[in-house]
Amino acid sequence: MISFLSDRLRLFKAKTSEKVALPQLVSADGVVDSRICGLVDNVQSGWFRQDSGELLEGFPITPADVVLDVGCGEGGATMFAARCGAHVIFSDTDEAQVARLSAKVTGSPARGSQGLVCDTNPLPLPDGCASRIIAMEMLEHVDDPAQVLAELVRVGQPGALYLLTVPDPVGEGLQKQLAPASHFQKPNHIHVFERDAFAALVTGAGLQIERRQASGFFWSLWMCLYWASESGNNGATRDNIKPPYPPLLDEWAKTWHHLISLPEGARIKQVLDSVMPKSQAIIARKPGHR
Repeated sequence: MISFLSDRLRLFKAKTSEKVALPQLVSADGVVDSRICGLVDNVQSGWFRQDSGELLEGFPITPADVVLDVGCGEGGATMFAARCGAHVIFSDTDEAQVARLSAKVTGSPARGSQGLVCDTNPLPLPDGCASRIIAMEMLEHVDDPAQVLAELVRVGQPGALYLLTVPDPVGEGLQKQLAPASHFQKPNHIHVFERDAFAALVTGAGLQIERRQASGFFWSLWMCLYWASESGNNGATRDNIKPPYPPLLDEWAKTWHHLISLPEGARIKQVLDSVMPKSQAIIARKPGHR
């Protein structure tokens, strides 16, 4: 079973070429799609900045970059980088996922690509080969996060930028009280990173932190409501956390959609994100010059 957060991010990253407008969230019968609502929420948090080519504010991708996306899943981050014209390298343990993504990249503006079937430890890549390294919602799944991060540092060029995300401990604390035990067992979340510990892991690997962010109140509460629903009580798997969602979740998405559409919505969202985020992100740089 793969965590819902990982699946949710993959769904969002797969949509990064779209210009999302709020009316697109609502179906003909008035149901607000939780996934698209969450995508709009992420865009408001600084993700998927198409005009500037930033996957997250402060993490620009240009045609000159070699982008490595580890634990790529369906490959939305890879495709974002491909549409920026970068050379993309993507890895996953799922051979079928890598094959499907390879086919997608072939038709993109990427100036080159390489798909790898591996678990990141080690990576079959030479030292200093990438200028942008992405590891989103994967370090919580691996046996030795420090070793995996060391491997990511090895393949980064001097001056390379890193985008690293893991679940926030506040959101994880809620899930531990509500989710089935399997949610925190292999192959799911076997590590919970306190914020200072996550930062120490990054700096301990030799990287310099440039920016930190936590967001995702919408999804923290969404998951609480999911565990309270009949579907959640039956246990979460990669296959059963998908639409159609229980009515309770549709109502929450509708409420959140309405809130972030209000003039004061962005300010309220920022406050709630700071109190109960679902995910924490660090942008860091490898010392040296490109």
